[in-house]
This record gives sequence, C-alpha cells and structure tokens, in this order.
Amino acid sequence: MSDFKRNVLTIVRAIPKGSVMSYKEVAVAAGSPRAYRAVGTIMRNNKDKTVPCHRVITSSGSMGVYNGLKGGSKQRILQEEGHFGP
Repeated sequence: MSDFKRNVLTIVRAIPKGSVMSYKEVAVAAGSPRAYRAVGTIMRNNKDKTVPCHRVITSSGSMGVYNGLKGGSKQRILQEEGHFGP
C-alpha cells in the first residue's frame, strides 16, 4: 500500500459522525492537493468497513458513489448519522 493511500485511509477514518470532507479536502490533508481523483478511486474501491468512505463527498456537495451504490444510499447513511436532514 502506498503512503498516499495509507494517509487517505487514516484521514477518512478520523472524520467524525455527522461530518464530511470533500475528495479535495482529503487530498490536501494527505499532502497531495491535486490528487482528489485518486482519493475518489481509493474510496470507490474501498471494501474495509472501518473506513467511513460515505463521509467523503464532492466539492460541489453531491454524493458521488459509495461502494458501487449511487448517492442516495450515501445520503441516507449520512442522514442517519445526523449530517443532512432533520
């Protein structure tokens, strides 16, 4: 596993419930500000349940893809954690 991927996974694991970060914010925090697409690829391919990849969204606020599922599933999980909605 590359240092970049290890950093990304560590950063995403630290995102608390009810919070989100954008792919770009994760890339910046991992030390590679232009690698936001690589962050997306890491999140899309993640199968480790200890990594809350559903808490990583696009800079525009759209959900993106979560473990192969479209944004609605991701938004539902975030709502259950208290991020979006009532």
